[in-house]
Amino acid sequence: MYKSVAETALDINMPEAQVMRYVLEGRIHSVHDGEQFLINTQQFDCYFEELEQIKHEIDIWKNTPIPEDIDIKDED
Repeated sequence: MYKSVAETALDINMPEAQVMRYVLEGRIHSVHDGEQFLINTQQFDCYFEELEQIKHEIDIWKNTPIPEDIDIKDED
């Protein structure tokens, strides 16, 4: 599905100016129809999958307890 720059910015939670800059730099693939740039939203599917995987890994990391250091000895 093709969407405008404004619609894409809302979908991926980025400022519209940043999305437009990425389009002009070629970092986001788009089609120019003579009036506006249209962006195929399927190119972000992999991005969202990787983002969810990273969030999951961060949650695992936060919930993993810190092991005790085996070099510390209690010598009073």
